[in-house]
Amino acid sequence: MKFSSRLPIAVHTLLVIEVFKGQYKITSDFIAGSVGVNPVIIRNILIQLKTANLVEVAAGIGGATLKKSPQEITLLDIFHAVEADESLFHIHEHPNPDCLVGRNINSILYTHFDKIKKTVEQELNSITLQSLLEQVK
Repeated sequence: MKFSSRLPIAVHTLLVIEVFKGQYKITSDFIAGSVGVNPVIIRNILIQLKTANLVEVAAGIGGATLKKSPQEITLLDIFHAVEADESLFHIHEHPNPDCLVGRNINSILYTHFDKIKKTVEQELNSITLQSLLEQVK
């Protein structure tokens, strides 16, 4: 099973912002050097994190900072900020309605997938950026 890399990149970005604050100018190029991706990807992630009110980005002069304390930011907050499509699983859209399995598959799977999503969200909500910072250090 493969998930988007936006959440890990966003978490990495926030950790870099916090770990290196006051030591370096935290630009998209600086963050990209740590993450190992193109700075454009980081800029897009920063826009999403800024829209979610998690970071502040100084336009022109560069530099990003957290708008909330690491204790206040959960993985669920970050997930909601960067995942446009928050469904964990994608179900095929056009099963055959004339088939017994085809007409029932989506409702059967949605019930189970919804429970799984709620479990994942609870776990994401229990992990703070602070707890990840402590593991980094």
